[in-house]
Amino acid sequence: MEESPRSGMSSPEAKVGMQVEDLWDIQEPQLSPSEKLNSCFENIPVSAFPRDPSSVAIEIKSDATLAEAVQILSENKLLSAPVVDVDAQEDASWIDRYIGIVEFAGIVVWILHQSEISAMRKRSQPIVTKPMITESEANNGIALAAAAAEVAYAVRKIDLGTETAAPTSGTFFESLTSSEFYRNTKVRDIAGSFRWAPFLALPKSDSFLTMLLLLSKYKMKSLPVVDLGERKIDNVITQSSVIHMLAECVGLHWFESWGTKKLCELGLPLMKPSHIVKVYEDEPVLQAFKLMRKRGIGGVPVIESGGTKAVGNISIRDIQFLLTTPDIYSEYRSITAKNFLTAVRNFLEEHEEASPMLTGMITCKRDDTVKEVILMLDSEKIHRIYVVDDDGNLEGVVTLRDIISKLVHEPRGYFGDFFDGVLPLPSNSRV
Repeated sequence: MEESPRSGMSSPEAKVGMQVEDLWDIQEPQLSPSEKLNSCFENIPVSAFPRDPSSVAIEIKSDATLAEAVQILSENKLLSAPVVDVDAQEDASWIDRYIGIVEFAGIVVWILHQSEISAMRKRSQPIVTKPMITESEANNGIALAAAAAEVAYAVRKIDLGTETAAPTSGTFFESLTSSEFYRNTKVRDIAGSFRWAPFLALPKSDSFLTMLLLLSKYKMKSLPVVDLGERKIDNVITQSSVIHMLAECVGLHWFESWGTKKLCELGLPLMKPSHIVKVYEDEPVLQAFKLMRKRGIGGVPVIESGGTKAVGNISIRDIQFLLTTPDIYSEYRSITAKNFLTAVRNFLEEHEEASPMLTGMITCKRDDTVKEVILMLDSEKIHRIYVVDDDGNLEGVVTLRDIISKLVHEPRGYFGDFFDGVLPLPSNSRV
């Protein structure tokens, strides 16, 4: 007798998949597979998405330093975390309890700003005898407040321009991270917010379809789910957690009807080879992070000089290695993309730390199935996979967002004025 696809499926993610399966079986037969999936996901509330206690518990206080925030994000393998206002009243609504999100993307802008300041001073002075900010200046309350205000403005308003990022010496980040300026820059100075609210959030009653569209078409990296009654974040749903849920649904009929399609059948990769955002191995490593921030992407391939083959990948979270291990670049005259990859890989191997940076380039072919790619992304804990031809030349990239975007589609007029008010303003809000 044929074994049921539900046999052995006991994980919380698989149970969500079985909810989709039950809804799939009762859909109108004239609906297309895409319309069926849309209907299924519209009828499941986001409150059903499995909670990740470790990520929900991580909140960063607004008076924490940038150094402390980097350490927390790094240790917990997070791209971002909500920032709690230490001055908020005990009965504050969620809108008043949080001031925003601190994320590696914002930290990238802060670093780019500091490197540009350093580069400008070097261009104007043949010999730099004065550090970026002296200890006496950093210890001066007025100077520090002014510097913090400048950083806050830079993070939110800075025009990254079209020029290549400034080269940095091998000792730049040692100097930066040991400065009082770095130690005293507060999270509140670089936390980003979303219009009238600290971040875009979903009430627990909203649907999976809304969540999936926001994580794909609308390019959200993560979505806090808010418990309005408890005035706090109940869950944080990320692109990675959605991919993990899909990986746990392998074998279910609705998943197999979609997941067994080849990438090329779904129009993946979306981008032509000539449009791939990339850096060459001899370019400054900060150019990789600048491109990520400017183009709103989570990683870039590092291409061999004068060639078309990728030799590595740098993701937005790798910015942490410039701040948490600044001494590993001291032997280099400048930190190029190649030097960065070499130094970080050596560090990880020496300390026996698991990381996607040690696995090399994870690649696939156009005729691989969506299921195969999902399983690779989930097992390797990566956010993108590179599509190559038979000779190893880069043909495209497939991201978590790309895959989710092929799972559902946005019905006409679905969101309406959604972005003008994601949630109703609480009666006790000061916004």
